[in-house]
Amino acid sequence: MSLTLGCCLAALVTVAALYALALYGTAGTAAAGAVAVTLAVAITIGVVNGSLRDAAGFGTLTAGAAAVVWSLGRSHRRRRTGRASLAAYRAASAAIPRLAATAERDRLAAELHDVAAHRLTGIAVASAAALRLADPVMTAEATAHAAEAGRLAVTELDRLARIDRRGGETTLADVDTLAGDHPGADYRRTAVFAPPGTAALAVRIVRESLTNAMRYATGAAVHVRVEENVEENAGHLVVTVTDEGGPAAGGLGTGTGLASLGRAVRAVGGTLSAGPEGAGWAVRAALPLPSPAAGPTGPAALAAPSTSPEAPWTLWPQWPQWPRRTAGWRGAAALDWALVVLAVALPAGFGLLATEAPRPFVSPASGTLLLVLLVLHALTLRGRRLAPKLSLAVAQGTLLAWLACDAAGLTVPHSAQLVLVCWWVELTLLYTVGAYGSRGWPAPLVVAGLAAFPLVPGMTGPPLAVWATLSVGMAVPTGLAWGSGLLVGGRRRRRWRAEALDRERLDRRTAEAAGAERNRIAAGLRRTAGARARAVVEASEQGRLDLVLTESRAGLTALRELLDELRGGSDPADDTPPPVVAGIAALAVRRGAFVEHEGRRRPLPATVEVAAYRLAEALLADGVTVTVTYRDDGLVLSGPGEARKVRAMVDAAGGTVTETKDGIRVWLPEVFPA
Repeated sequence: MSLTLGCCLAALVTVAALYALALYGTAGTAAAGAVAVTLAVAITIGVVNGSLRDAAGFGTLTAGAAAVVWSLGRSHRRRRTGRASLAAYRAASAAIPRLAATAERDRLAAELHDVAAHRLTGIAVASAAALRLADPVMTAEATAHAAEAGRLAVTELDRLARIDRRGGETTLADVDTLAGDHPGADYRRTAVFAPPGTAALAVRIVRESLTNAMRYATGAAVHVRVEENVEENAGHLVVTVTDEGGPAAGGLGTGTGLASLGRAVRAVGGTLSAGPEGAGWAVRAALPLPSPAAGPTGPAALAAPSTSPEAPWTLWPQWPQWPRRTAGWRGAAALDWALVVLAVALPAGFGLLATEAPRPFVSPASGTLLLVLLVLHALTLRGRRLAPKLSLAVAQGTLLAWLACDAAGLTVPHSAQLVLVCWWVELTLLYTVGAYGSRGWPAPLVVAGLAAFPLVPGMTGPPLAVWATLSVGMAVPTGLAWGSGLLVGGRRRRRWRAEALDRERLDRRTAEAAGAERNRIAAGLRRTAGARARAVVEASEQGRLDLVLTESRAGLTALRELLDELRGGSDPADDTPPPVVAGIAALAVRRGAFVEHEGRRRPLPATVEVAAYRLAEALLADGVTVTVTYRDDGLVLSGPGEARKVRAMVDAAGGTVTETKDGIRVWLPEVFPA
């Protein structure tokens, strides 16, 4: 009695230890613990009883039980992580509209600096040179240039004020157009292609460099080169802008252009250098050239999410879908794999320990065939959520093959009676059919009728009547399994609809916040720089070049003040970024780090959003670049770091971490709540 009690206590302690290991440890550590327990039981039974068959039987049953305990602990771990992530997401929902407003403010600030300031600087420099030389021909040319450039500035400022986004994708031809607006520039491009994000950044570099040349080296010869360096910087677009030096036009600069440009270049993994060269100044940038299939990168990818279809602010999908690929036995499929092990272990273990007929494993040949049938029957559990009806059909087909082998004498007679031990597989599949939206009303009757066949030979009475009676009795649990699946699935779908409504409300608030910020900036733009640009056009039409110079300088001053206000209002220390993927960029600014985005942005579940942000918190440090890649099967974060520091965090989210030569690569599967 005391021995039995001791064995029971030891079993309970072992189960509790395995569960705790699965709940608090990583998948690999917990799996190793389950394997160790299984081997310990098998070895102990083999030593005590001296029977290899008993050792295999008890070891097999222990493996099934350990797999279930392991999967329950893993499921609890994921559910706990999911609840914490959802709570963090909901708590941060108020900050998401503010983040959108800040991102929109930063986007407009960049456009103002890159486009409008460029036009007004050109007008001011040309007007000042013509007035200083008092040459009638140059004065006429400067006046005509001021009229044309002023109208372009008005158009661009009006576009920003109307909150219209630029259509089409940027190409290297846009660099050609920009350089063509500066007839004195010595321009050459040998690069043939660059992705839109890289081309847009090249345009920014050339525009900023030409603007600075006009401001700080008036009248100097400027050389612009856009090349693909296939020797030292293979796979990089190299942009070089140099000037030969000249007098500066004072009071025209904002003092933030190169710094902002440097952040944008480093964010995509490129390099930027700027400094004196000879009597002039040189700017050189090397931009990586990713495959066009990798999706938008650079400024296009780093732009603030909007309400457009190209970059929706929706942070959740409208309807959950099962992922194309999961983390295998470590992730959401852990329970399915554990059920597969249990579905093989229970009948195999009881069959090995059987002392009365039928003893299904007495013959190696028939035992091997039976084991193959059991494995095929069990594997249907792995695909139950991907294809519920197909999995159930395969399970029933396997059972028919099992009955046929029994009838043909290929397996031990009546071995199919073991179906009672593993019939829960059919019940589980019926539950899944109901839970995942498949009606399949004949399925419970078919499963009940087929399961009754192996039991008829052991009963007394007319076979048909016995089969019918058994079928009716077995239809009760099959109907309950299917019906409970329908109830749970309906409740899940109602929860999804409620969450979709919450997400829609949040999206609406976010879009309204971004729109309000754009309206506020647009109003200030019309009062200040827009009014000055229109005054430039009017002065040029009147032939008043002195007034053109005054108004263009006043417009630059107004732009500088507006940019100072915008940048002052987007201090990253004002708010803690919300724990979502969109907040990683703001987090990088606070840390002095950089983020590169690859692939088309799309909505992600809250678990993935929060997990990605927490990982970025662990990886981002001063000067570090982290790449966030959107893939069809989830999200990938890569950058410098140590796997051991983030392994537990990644494991809790059902992902994987891989060490690379440059650091680590983390994959977070896009798994939705079950």
